[in-house]
Amino acid sequence: MSADIERKRVVLGQVGKVHGVKGWLRLNSFTTPPENILDYSQLLVELDDEWQVLEIDQHRQQGNGLLVHFIGFDDPEAARNLTGLELVVDAEQLPSLEEGNFYWHELEGMEVGNEAGEIFGVIDRLMETGANDVLVVAPSANSIDDRERLIPYIKDSVIKSIDSGERRILVNWEADYLE
Repeated sequence: MSADIERKRVVLGQVGKVHGVKGWLRLNSFTTPPENILDYSQLLVELDDEWQVLEIDQHRQQGNGLLVHFIGFDDPEAARNLTGLELVVDAEQLPSLEEGNFYWHELEGMEVGNEAGEIFGVIDRLMETGANDVLVVAPSANSIDDRERLIPYIKDSVIKSIDSGERRILVNWEADYLE
């Protein structure tokens, strides 16, 4: 049990509504592109306060979305127990990225400061806006104030450097932006 607690888990999607009478479900994928979630035949869900493995045995496109069938969930009543659950994998299962690229979960918790030495807080989460991703920076014990900041994740112009060892991000951003 303690090994489960220590593992970093990453949410890849969420189970949607039941589709049809054979236990098929809509799948809301958070991967880019959405079909990449199908690379993980086994996904974890927390069901009844326990981690359980779900295995996709069939899938198909429907419009812009995905439909999946999980082994052992062969009727709408059984499948309905999965609706709304987050689908996760252990972070170690994610493919390696090229140097200088990061998964969102790797950035969460990093301290964010500017070139003037001001600390804004730590990354609470990231948001996808279409134009670019946005860092949601929550105040911390070391931050200059108690403001939450939204900082665009634009490499080179706003994001000056990321030090994964020190867990710090240096940004070209002023404390009074967007006030």
